[in-house]
Amino acid sequence: MSDTEPAGRQSVRRALVVGASRGLGLGLTRELLSQGWEVTATVRRPSPDLASHGGLRVESGLDIDDDAAVAALHATLADQPRFDLIFVVAGVATQAGTPAGQLDRAILASVYQTNAVSPIRFAERFHNRIADGGLLALMTSKLGSVSLNRGGGWGSYRASKAALNTLARSFYGQHPKASWGLVLMHPGWVRTDMGGKRATLDVETSVRGMVAVLDARLGQRGCVFLDHEGETVPW
Repeated sequence: MSDTEPAGRQSVRRALVVGASRGLGLGLTRELLSQGWEVTATVRRPSPDLASHGGLRVESGLDIDDDAAVAALHATLADQPRFDLIFVVAGVATQAGTPAGQLDRAILASVYQTNAVSPIRFAERFHNRIADGGLLALMTSKLGSVSLNRGGGWGSYRASKAALNTLARSFYGQHPKASWGLVLMHPGWVRTDMGGKRATLDVETSVRGMVAVLDARLGQRGCVFLDHEGETVPW
């Protein structure tokens, strides 16, 4: 079967998960594999929780902030069939509890680069690796919603995700003939290293919901901001 056929018609669906060594990235990889997807998972360094087997291929040494590493990954995967789903999970929340006006400028710049700029640069490099009818998903957050920001807090993280959302909409607008869709995905408040122990969702519930939402979006174009239950998040 040709890798140019619409995603919904392929017998085996293929995903690229960027940032899969732990937390939501690891959970997404496991959930996709459990549903019969073939998954290529990237990690910065080898992870004991991920080992290449059957439907899983692991690519180590990928730092999303490293343009040369991203280009090398693109070259490595050039002879592979295109992906039905590319999901960029990687992100940071460095000193998120400190007001932005009190943070060191270097930390602010680093958070912005990793959370906003690097996912878009990755998307620009890899969008030609998405199968017709496939999806590009970028992990964002409800905290990036400007209209929902009434109480403040986590200012630098909020701003970086709001920037990602804006850059993503611009990116999609710059590709009006794209045969794929773009989903900005809010995973919910999840019990991970970033979300903390007080979070309301476990990883399994969040990733199960996200995979279901993305599966239902295959074949649809447009740029949308959704949560793990498929609800639209206000910009």
